[in-house]
Amino acid sequence: MAWFRKDGTDRGSTASDTDVHPLQQVTDLERALADRQALIQMCLYALDRARSGGVVERLEEGLAAIGVQALRPEGERFDPARHEAGGAVPTDDPALDGIVAETEVTGFADHDRLLRAPIVTVYAKKTP
Repeated sequence: MAWFRKDGTDRGSTASDTDVHPLQQVTDLERALADRQALIQMCLYALDRARSGGVVERLEEGLAAIGVQALRPEGERFDPARHEAGGAVPTDDPALDGIVAETEVTGFADHDRLLRAPIVTVYAKKTP
C-alpha cells in the first residue's frame, strides 16, 4: 500500500514502515474524522434543501454506506430521548396513543450516535 506525503508525493512506503511518528498518525486520524464529520453535516444540509427525490435517495444511500442512517420512526412508540415532538394527531384508538404517526423532519444517526432527532407527529388520545 502506497503512502503519500502531505504534498501528495509518493513515499513508496508500506503500512509496515515505522518512519511516521505515532503522534502524526493520531493527528492524521483526528483530521480524517473531523473531515468525515464536516462532510456528513454538509450532506445533511444538502438533504434538507433537496427538491429531487432522486437526489435525496442518492445522498441517503451514500450516507448509509458509511454508517449514517436516516431515521423515520413511523409506528414506533414516541421516545423523547430519541424523537422530538412536532405535533399531535387526535385518535380514538387507545392502541395508537403515544405512537409516532409520521415523520415531519428526518433524523439521522451515525452508527449508534444520534446526529439529529427526527421531528415527529404523535398520536394522542382525544380528550372528551
